[in-house]
Amino acid sequence: MTPKLTKSAFLEKGVLTPEEFVEAGDELVYRCPTWAWEGGEVSKRKPHLPADKQYLITRNVPCQNRVSSMETVLSMQAEAGMDDGDDEWLVSSIMKASDNPEDEFDILDNEGEIIEDIKQEVIQETAASGDDEYADMADFDGDDILQDDAAVVSAETDGNDNLVKVRTYDLSITYDKYYQTPRVWMIGRTASDQPLTAKEMMEDVISDYANKTVTMENHPHVSGHHASIHPCQHGKVMKAIVRNLIKASDKKVAEAGGGASEEAIASGPSVEMYLFIFLKFVSSMIPTISYDFTMEVNVDTRK
Repeated sequence: MTPKLTKSAFLEKGVLTPEEFVEAGDELVYRCPTWAWEGGEVSKRKPHLPADKQYLITRNVPCQNRVSSMETVLSMQAEAGMDDGDDEWLVSSIMKASDNPEDEFDILDNEGEIIEDIKQEVIQETAASGDDEYADMADFDGDDILQDDAAVVSAETDGNDNLVKVRTYDLSITYDKYYQTPRVWMIGRTASDQPLTAKEMMEDVISDYANKTVTMENHPHVSGHHASIHPCQHGKVMKAIVRNLIKASDKKVAEAGGGASEEAIASGPSVEMYLFIFLKFVSSMIPTISYDFTMEVNVDTRK
């Protein structure tokens, strides 16, 4: 019964209209050929999307390492005060949020400083909506969300050091009409092509999100129980990321001695870039699943 979003609110709310979802999906498929559109079963198609563009999917995505091994290594490095450079945004996402019980989470930059403006924005919007069941999803490093992936830290073998056992996943993206954002689904198989159990799939999810933000659900188009990232916080997080991108770009322009009009600054990244930003955010929850979303995202604040 939810009405279809008809007016663009990408920059203001971090959400998409169905038409913008298709536009962003077309760009993802064009830039990353491993992704493709699917129409799914006719009986399950949604009328607000084109018949042949009901959801996006990428198949047989490798996942060599378990998140638990990565978390152990990174937490040890964090305790030892080791500098992981570009990977610090991931370390911050698995460290204890705060010693202050009044803080729900901390969003950190590369120097470990709290990015208060983005943190407070997400907290306030979550409190205003009264929806805090999945508030842990907002625990991400908004400043470095578009940096390179974390390095591989472990791998499973079958006793032969030259033979690595690799799990694979099919990842799909649907449009959630209620939350007006994309929603990610994943279903995995073992190296011997046997379906992964729910418990095994949660081994590939950051522990802070497993069975909380990421739960087992029925896919709207594909049979089989999938792990899915609940989309209730997606809009707020995307809004915070986009605003941070605009601020960072505007700062670079100012430092270079240039100028930008308010209209140019407000334009922000184009809607075609939404899924690239979104998938980078998602990778902070499933960092060892190596799906393709490689594209530099820029914000042009000059006319």
